[in-house]
Amino acid sequence: MNNLQAEWFIALQRLVPQHGLSRLGSRLAEITTPWVKNTLIKQFIRTYNVNLEEAASSSLDDYKNFNEFFTRAMKEGSRPIDQGKNSIVCPADGTVSQLGPIREGNIFQAKGKSFSVASLLGANDSDSQRFLNGNFTTIYLSPRDYHRVHMPVAGELAYSRYIPGKLFSVNDTTTQYINGLFAKNERLVCMFDTPVGRCAVILVGAMMVAGIESIWQGHYQPGVVKTDQFNPGQVSLEKGAEMGHFKFGSTVILMFEPGTTTWVEQYQSGSTTMMGETLAKSVNC
Repeated sequence: MNNLQAEWFIALQRLVPQHGLSRLGSRLAEITTPWVKNTLIKQFIRTYNVNLEEAASSSLDDYKNFNEFFTRAMKEGSRPIDQGKNSIVCPADGTVSQLGPIREGNIFQAKGKSFSVASLLGANDSDSQRFLNGNFTTIYLSPRDYHRVHMPVAGELAYSRYIPGKLFSVNDTTTQYINGLFAKNERLVCMFDTPVGRCAVILVGAMMVAGIESIWQGHYQPGVVKTDQFNPGQVSLEKGAEMGHFKFGSTVILMFEPGTTTWVEQYQSGSTTMMGETLAKSVNC
């Protein structure tokens, strides 16, 4: 896509009713009429070359609507979790968009583009200060990927913050042309206390994403910023445990405090990820 085409694409993104289109997509995805939902699923499988053999069920009749298919579980054992004492695992299937150090509170998005930790977390507080020179990775989930998000490391939920926002699509063009894309879109910030310190897991929405869900809240309704505090032990999750999912594709961002983690060398921008594989090593454990 050349510069002119990209500019027109971004202009269209700004003009279309992002939330209206996503609500329409959500209604279609909830249709339970067998021939309608099966037609949608079959077309989706063909378009995106989905490997349904990995799913807990390969029968379309077992999914009451498209959303159930899209958020399908995997077969037992198809995503083994690395149980090494100091391993930090991939939270989702996808592709590494970026990873590396957070430089003085700024997270690299694409050439010439970045966004601040504070804007991503929705608050300039002590937590945003914790990550000023930490590490981050951004993992993009394409439509064909498994869309449940899991814990990269064992942890206890300190708080979650739902932040309503835009629903720009997430792709190479938008990351290169929209400043602070991930800090503009709807997102769910999940802050965990872990053996390696504070770990932030941020689920970022996008156009046609019918919703973000967590295991402790369920579906988040678009509206105002909503912060929920949790007592120690109230939501305690093991490494690899499911924590939430997307009702369509988008992005997961992980952040760790300075000096706590090192990325496994095989992961670079463009690397594919599989949930449960070792993504990083803990320095402290």
